[in-house]
Amino acid sequence: MKLDVITLEAGKSGDIDLSDDIFGLEPRADLLHRVVRWQRAKAQQGTHSVLGKSDVSYSTKKIYRQKGTGGARHGSRKAPTFRHGGVYKGPTPRSHAFDLPKKVRALGLKHALSAKFAAGELVIVDSLNIADAKTSAVAKAVKENGWKRVLVIDGAEVNENFARAARNLEGVDVLPSMGANVYDILRRDTLVLTRAGVEALEARLK
Repeated sequence: MKLDVITLEAGKSGDIDLSDDIFGLEPRADLLHRVVRWQRAKAQQGTHSVLGKSDVSYSTKKIYRQKGTGGARHGSRKAPTFRHGGVYKGPTPRSHAFDLPKKVRALGLKHALSAKFAAGELVIVDSLNIADAKTSAVAKAVKENGWKRVLVIDGAEVNENFARAARNLEGVDVLPSMGANVYDILRRDTLVLTRAGVEALEARLK
């Protein structure tokens, strides 16, 4: 399939052939959801923690005698039933990550790219070369092209001038091709790929 290629100044720059196996799939919501859940779980810090019975600071002296009080039997103020006692089976630091097969991850990325193409939210630019490495120049290009929440993916290495100029712009993310992932692609309204980015992604996913 073919798609028009534009310049950052919104001018035409020919067209490009896109692989049907990567950009022409029927998007599967279940597969995308599965990969996004894997990404978000892996990104969780997992530093949640509470004080257990062995962690709270209290005397270990028995509260009162075992029998004859008419009350329940207790041996420690650290018990969860008491105020300021330890928490029973509370959260402890752990990793939330789980395994996902490489083939499923690659397929999820293909479906994310296909979803953007099917929705008309995929734009191919010739390159990220800009005359002035200034934020205003990138902001002007973004405005002229009508992009609002955009993810820009370049080749193996991102154009340094463009990345530096776009760093302070809200709603503009820039990634190298190896950083392309399902979550970042889906959370932005527009996906912008360079020619080098397309070649790198097709080489990665073939």
